[in-house]
Amino acid sequence: MVTLTVNGDPRVFESPITLAQLLDRMDLAGKRLAVERNGDIVPRSRFGELRLESGDKLEIVVAVGGG
Repeated sequence: MVTLTVNGDPRVFESPITLAQLLDRMDLAGKRLAVERNGDIVPRSRFGELRLESGDKLEIVVAVGGG
């Protein structure tokens, strides 16, 4: 099991998950966003390869347009 904290909320997954898979499950795939993992910004180019580990703390910020 993989236990993550995403924007302050705990989430548990039965099997290992990549950041891209997490974003897809959260219906955030393809959106303009920034992700911080354990205090470090994750480049978009690494979303598909980055395997999340139990204890990881993620902050996901979605860009909102408007005026």
